[in-house]
Amino acid sequence: MSHDLRADLDRGPMHRSQWLAVAVCVLLNMLDGFDVLVMAFTGESVAAEFGLTGAQLGLLLSAGLVGMAAGSLLLAPFADRFGRRPLILGCLGLASLGMLLASASGSAVELGLLRVVTGIGIGGILACSNTVAAEYASRRWRGLAVSLNSTGYAVGATLGGVIAVVLIGAFGWRSVFLFGGAATLFAIPLVLVGMPESLDFLLSRRPNRALEKVNRVARRFGRPPLEELPAAESTSGRRGVVAGFRTLLGPRLRRGTLILWAAFFLVMAGFYFVTSWTPTLLVEAGMSATQGLTGGTLLNLGGIFGATVLGALAARWSLRNVLIVYLTATAAMLALFLLALGSLAAAFAAGALIGLFVNGCVAGLYALTPNVYDGAVRATGVGTAISIGRIGAILSPTIAGALLDSGWSPQHLYLAFGTVFILTALALCLLRSEKEADTPAAASPVAASTAAG
Repeated sequence: MSHDLRADLDRGPMHRSQWLAVAVCVLLNMLDGFDVLVMAFTGESVAAEFGLTGAQLGLLLSAGLVGMAAGSLLLAPFADRFGRRPLILGCLGLASLGMLLASASGSAVELGLLRVVTGIGIGGILACSNTVAAEYASRRWRGLAVSLNSTGYAVGATLGGVIAVVLIGAFGWRSVFLFGGAATLFAIPLVLVGMPESLDFLLSRRPNRALEKVNRVARRFGRPPLEELPAAESTSGRRGVVAGFRTLLGPRLRRGTLILWAAFFLVMAGFYFVTSWTPTLLVEAGMSATQGLTGGTLLNLGGIFGATVLGALAARWSLRNVLIVYLTATAAMLALFLLALGSLAAAFAAGALIGLFVNGCVAGLYALTPNVYDGAVRATGVGTAISIGRIGAILSPTIAGALLDSGWSPQHLYLAFGTVFILTALALCLLRSEKEADTPAAASPVAASTAAG
């Protein structure tokens, strides 16, 4: 009789090949961090070369985010139909092409269009990498695996900033895009070597030679092969679920989907307000320009630790509850932040703590979302949630600027966006509690953290 491979992976220790697959996902998320900041660091040089106004540069800064939103929304369903791995490889090729061509762009319009193309590729990668990290981690380490994946964003943003400064000084802004394109291209063989196809996809969609492919994964992860595929009922009905947007709003998934959409929109709006406006608002509050940039850098450095700590805590306690604590702590830190400006050391320490908590909030949502959906629609669900979040990311810096122009003080803005995190915490309280029953269904990513029905 065939054993339950999915349950073996969920309950057993993590094999080194499972950690390798998670490590590849972390690398892919680093590309996202680099790609988001590449335009920010090259913006001044690009504006000087093409003679751009502030508004025109702002459109360039938003172009990549628009592409990411479109990629997460439109490409993720193909991962549920044809596999996570093929879509990741295709999106890496698209993102690499966009970055390489951007290094030779002859106008701001051309550069903007290529930023959209690159963003579409990165958006598709993000939806799949977070899904794969969840699907190949055991139940105990799933929160940590996806949180580590999210840590890749902060690491990529930090390293990307350092690399960009060096390259711009030596070779000009085009070299930064060239470097990004080459790094993205280099990720393709790493995915081919280190990331097998998703087991949940193989069991739910049953492609040609599914048993052979499942057993290839089993041997890779140190598990005995199956004699036959599990019966359809053993996959909790996943074979019959249509991988499409309509399923996300069906009776079984509607509640969890709407809560996650609201949570992603609010958290990403708050995150991009904090990361985009903090250096400027610190200067508005009386700091020097250098001190403002230092404060912004500390946000990213704090973020490297925030996601990792959240994942470690989630290995012991409910991921949803840990995330609610992070959201509440973020709101409290934002409310108290500007009170710490009387002391430079206190302000920088507070900035690092805000970075720790706010990055942890994003990581927690990425870790929570795959657990709401079953294998047949997981990439679609994750991708759609990310896309909704990107809309908040695009809107929040503009809204914050408009409020600042209308007379709002930095204190008012931080209090307002602190309220955003409180609202998110309240929304997550509406998600059903984690299921801890030690059954194959509860142990898998389908039901390990939250129930959406």
